[in-house]
Amino acid sequence: MIDNNQSHSDNSREQMLSGSAWMTAGSILSRFLGAVYIIPWGIWFGDYFFRGNALYGLGYNIYSFFLTAAIAGIPSAIAKQVAHYNALNEYSIGVQLYKRGLVLAIGTGVICAAALYFGAPLIDGGNANVVPVLHSLAWAILIIPTMSLTRGYFQGYQQMAPSAISQFVEQLARVAYMLITAFLIMRVFNGNWVTAVSQSTFAAFIGAVAGLLTLVWYYASRRDTFRSLVLNSSNKVHVEPRTLYHEIITQAVPFIILGAGITIFMLIDQFTFFKIMRMATNYSNDMLSDLYAMFAVNSNKLIMITISLSSALAITAVPMLSVALTNGDKKEIAKQNSSIMVLFMFVMIPAALGMAAIAGPLNRLFYGVNEEALGANILTFSSMISIPMGMFVVISAVMQGLSQNRRAVKFFAVGTLIKFIIQWPCVYYLGAFGPLLSTAIGLTISDWLIIRSLNRQFGFERKNLNWAFRKIGLYSLFMYVVTLAAVYGVNYLVGLVSTPFGRIASLVVTVIGVAFGGYVYAYFCLKSRVADMVLGPRSARFRQLLRIK
Repeated sequence: MIDNNQSHSDNSREQMLSGSAWMTAGSILSRFLGAVYIIPWGIWFGDYFFRGNALYGLGYNIYSFFLTAAIAGIPSAIAKQVAHYNALNEYSIGVQLYKRGLVLAIGTGVICAAALYFGAPLIDGGNANVVPVLHSLAWAILIIPTMSLTRGYFQGYQQMAPSAISQFVEQLARVAYMLITAFLIMRVFNGNWVTAVSQSTFAAFIGAVAGLLTLVWYYASRRDTFRSLVLNSSNKVHVEPRTLYHEIITQAVPFIILGAGITIFMLIDQFTFFKIMRMATNYSNDMLSDLYAMFAVNSNKLIMITISLSSALAITAVPMLSVALTNGDKKEIAKQNSSIMVLFMFVMIPAALGMAAIAGPLNRLFYGVNEEALGANILTFSSMISIPMGMFVVISAVMQGLSQNRRAVKFFAVGTLIKFIIQWPCVYYLGAFGPLLSTAIGLTISDWLIIRSLNRQFGFERKNLNWAFRKIGLYSLFMYVVTLAAVYGVNYLVGLVSTPFGRIASLVVTVIGVAFGGYVYAYFCLKSRVADMVLGPRSARFRQLLRIK
């Protein structure tokens, strides 16, 4: 019996690692494309770069909120419920869930797209340039809910490859359209920069079409497998259509709130930053727009690469925890909770500290040398804050996977209230750093409340967790020091022959810093066997490859 339990646990870990690997690869590649495009895009915008980037961010934050409402948490709810019924060998009910969810997704997509398009003049924050941007973004909301729902259906079967690949294809098509239109409008036709930004945001619709077509192809190629599972279902459970809708909506509402968590915090910044800064300073609108772009768009675009690691893990965790909960295996839940936390720390802490170490050259590489020192400092601070942000993404998903939806929403509400209370003094006295600090404090409080609740109800394997945290924290700090030393050293050497502040020089410094730091972290984690807790038998192959005993 013990062997069977151990085998089941190992299989769960392998499934989580495999799913996380696919989702992480898809998320990282997508986020990388979503960040690296900024280099040519910024060059083609020229003097309008920061204003264009700020306008892009102002529109996208509002769009993200409407998109979250349109998606309505249905994909994650579908993934969870499909996994639940699949664990009972009731695959036919999962198909019914998908069909009912599709009706809801199309309906919410149409309603939210119309609300964003026609309501744009009412939510532009007094900036008329935001209106055409919101109009262009509304089209994407028609398609993305259906695409996201289909991804959730695949995830319910713990098939992460279709989601990951469609995500990459979506981003590739989006970025290609953005760059082509930006070049044509700004460089070939010398057009208006607002028009160029509007086309860059319309690219979300182009990407959504490409992503949905990818999923359709995947479903068509696996149709026989799905049909076979449905035909061999137990068919012992009958669920009325009304009950299916109730299940979807009940599960979806908390996913809306928690899925929009970081977006809600960003919207608070968007609608308060300019007002508070006008009270605290005599900065011009263009200067305030540049500051907003630095913390809300520029640095956010880069830290979302690391936060996407958390998102990938969260997507994988929900259906797996739902299966363990369905089976009533509390010991397995505690193991999975611990594995998720260790995997999060193993990836997120070194990623955040590593980005902080290379903030200077990374900021120059993507955004040039304008306001270089301030931009680098904001990116350093943002990198640290990405840890509580990523933690919230993961553990709120864990709560939902364990049907602790109301508690998770309540804990998020507490963090949001704290953010509201301290937003004014933070922004007034700290400027562009203020919104980041208030976000960090609010989310840290939410994180602490959620972790405490998980520990009380389901528990963790605390001995292994504490050991892993100490080791990972220590190795991450050592990696940070080595990376920082490499950055300063290479900067000095490059400075002997040319300026170290150009984009090519910054790229060289960044790559070398990442290589040194990454090797040091990998060496210590493999040497100490911390990596074994995360990678399992794969660690032995990596030790052999790097000749580590």
